[in-house]
Order: sequence, then C-alpha cells, then structure tokens
Amino acid sequence: TAAAVLVATLVLLLWRRRAGGAGRVCVAVLGDLGRSPRMQYHALALARHGREVALLGYLQTRPHRDVLHSENIRLVPVAELRGLRVGPKLFQYVLKVLVQSVQLLYTLLRIDQPSYILLQNPPGLPSIAVAWVAGLWWGSKFIIDWHNYGYTILSLSHGRNHPLVLLAKWYEKLFGRLSDYNLCVTDAMKKDLWVNFKIKAVTLYDKPASYFKETPLDLQHNLYMKLAKDYEPFKPRYVAATGSADRSAFTERDGTSGSVLKARGRPALLISSTSWTEDEDFSVLLSALEDYERFIKEGAKLPALVCVITGKGPLKDYYNGLIQKLDFEHIQICTPWLEAEDYPLLLGSADLGVCLHKSSSGLDLPMKVVDMFGCCLPVCAIHFECLHELVKHNENGLIFRDSQELAKQLKMLFLDFPTLEGKLQSFRENLRASRQLRWDQSWDQTVLPLL
Repeated sequence: TAAAVLVATLVLLLWRRRAGGAGRVCVAVLGDLGRSPRMQYHALALARHGREVALLGYLQTRPHRDVLHSENIRLVPVAELRGLRVGPKLFQYVLKVLVQSVQLLYTLLRIDQPSYILLQNPPGLPSIAVAWVAGLWWGSKFIIDWHNYGYTILSLSHGRNHPLVLLAKWYEKLFGRLSDYNLCVTDAMKKDLWVNFKIKAVTLYDKPASYFKETPLDLQHNLYMKLAKDYEPFKPRYVAATGSADRSAFTERDGTSGSVLKARGRPALLISSTSWTEDEDFSVLLSALEDYERFIKEGAKLPALVCVITGKGPLKDYYNGLIQKLDFEHIQICTPWLEAEDYPLLLGSADLGVCLHKSSSGLDLPMKVVDMFGCCLPVCAIHFECLHELVKHNENGLIFRDSQELAKQLKMLFLDFPTLEGKLQSFRENLRASRQLRWDQSWDQTVLPLL
C-alpha cells in the first residue's frame, strides 16, 4: 500500500510538472544576452504568441529595448565567472566547468517551471548537459539551437587533435542526441548534424528583425550628430561659410527649410562588426585599406573613407594597436560600441558592409550579413564553405578570398562615388527587390509548429 501511494504521488508530481509549465519557456545562453540577438529574437517571438519567457544569460550588455519592455519576458541573470587563476590552465578549465554546472543548474531549478527549455549552442559545455538535467526535473521538452560547434571554436586555439577538443566533440555528440528537437542555422549544418551526430534538425535561417531597414535621412543626421560628440570621423571635414553648427561629415541640415541634405564631397561609409575573436582576421581589411589609400595617391577618383568597426571582444586591443600604427591621409577608422538601437540605424545609413567572419566549422552563416541585407546594405564577405547560402556573388554583394581581392572590389565599387550608378547601386536595388522574409515570418513557419 505504501509503495502504491508513493508511486501515485510521484506520478501526480510529474503530471503537475508537465501541466504546470504550459505556456512558459526558458530561453538560455551561457553568454552575454545583449550580444546574442538570435536568442533575443526567439524570446520576442515566443512573447508575441503569449508565452511567458525566462531569458537566461549574462547581463553584460543591455538587450534590445523591445526585450526590456516586453511584459512576457523576464531576464534571469547568471553571474559570469572571473578570476579562476588557481593552478594549471587545464585545472582552471575543469574547475570553471564544474562551478558553472552547479551555478546554471541552480538557476534553472529556481525559475518557474517551463514547458520547453531552448538552449543556444555554443557554448555547450556544460550548458547542454545541465539543461538536459533541468528538463528531466521539470518534465520540459529540450530544444537545442545549433549556431556552430563548440569543439571547432576550441580547435582554433588548441588544434583539432588536442585532447580537450576531442573531449568537447564527444560531449556535444553524446548530449546533443538527448534533445527533443533541434534547430540549426544552415542546410549544410543540418546535413552535418545528421551524418556525423545522427541528430535530426530543422533549418531556421537567421533573418533580420523588422527594425533592420534603410534609415531615413533625418534619422541618419541625428545619429551622425550623436556619434560626432565622441568620434572624430563623424565630425564635419571643414567649416561651412554659413557657420552652421548642424553638420556632420555626411549630412547637414538646411537652416532655412530644416530639411537634411547629404554633404557635398562626403566620405563613403564602410561598416563591419565583430566579436574580435580568432575566427575573424581583421588584418585582411587593414591591408585592403592600405591598398585603397595607395590607389587614391596614384590618382584614382575614389572618395575618402570612414571605416567603422563595431563590437567588443578579446582581440580588440590588439587590433586597435595595429590601427594606431597606420598612417592614412584619406581613411579614418573608429571602433565604437553602439547601443542596441543605434546599430540598425548605422547599418541602414552605410554605403558598404564588410564581413570577415570565417566559420570555425564552415557550417554557420554570419548574422551581421543577415542584418546588413535587412538594411539593403551590399556586402563584401570573405569566402568559406557554405557562404553561398546567403551571399550571392555579383548579385547582392561580392565574395573575396584575400586582402588584394578585397582592395580591388573596394576600388571598383567606390569609383566615381556617390553616383547612383554602378555595381554598388545595382546590389542595393537587388536587395530591395528581394523582399526576403523577416524573422517573425520565418519563425512562425519553422518553430511554431514544433511547439
């Protein structure tokens, strides 16, 4: 009798767990939420469909205001571990994984019971195993969103045959199979997950959110004036005869009509964004800019260039050191960190985007290019295996393999700038005509049926 009562109690508890989590979803990433746009988009899509969302991760960078203002999204902070400097590096790594495991599991078990746990990978160690355990406890369905492989990122600094890399690959393969559903970012990754991991996944391409669009001229001017307070390249190159103070390097406001005009002789605005990690070699761009400077000095009719590189990351100081050593007369480079609301506005104001992302696995696509395309911004992107799923060479942008090829592309695209003719304008028109799906539409078609 006692055994029967115990079994009945356990069944009732499990049933209450499964029933109690209806309508709630935990969206988790063991990383900075402000720099995890895809997971923010997941949270917003779920909230739009009436789900209560616990958005879990590090709160280093402020998420988008739509996330902060949503009544259905609650931020659940996870403290980032710092200062574990005891003993050899391997010991530090193992200790960090153990502490993160306890910390993450404790956080996942304190939230309101979810019906689904949606986890970003990478980073997957230890988050995949911990989220799976939490899912068992809550009776939740476990979904992994595969952005890349953690073991291939680890191999950039350790080599593919390092024991730690092989262990990480075994871990992802083993615990990845324990998920109920899997999403991934390319068809190439979908195929690889099945062939090498025996994991069935659904491709959910990154798509731009609705606020990635071309920026109206008056908003461009307001943004330039704001940035000019802190960054020299956005300040006007010369003092106007009228003495107007309402001018930037790119725009000016007419004192009589109040309308905004593009400044005559304005520089071209080139933008790139990065996490300043090993999978993006920015020396390629810097070398191409050196060639661009030489083209101008040799007499080519090219505009001055403002190159804006946005983002935060471990190699930023290293590349800033390289930038400071460059002696440019016609090129200015700045590396600001932009607010989440300003980044789409700057993309929608730029003349050309450059992407130096080289996937560690060759199977993921750069989200920065997705956002640029949402703003109808043509792109020059460095080649890797599945880039063709996003960038169509000579249609919406150009693909290059080295700095010399990029320099030639910059020269060709900016020749006789800013005329509304040539390849640059053609690419922009093609992007306008493509009318690609936005994130909300794509998510509703792909993810909503799983839920």
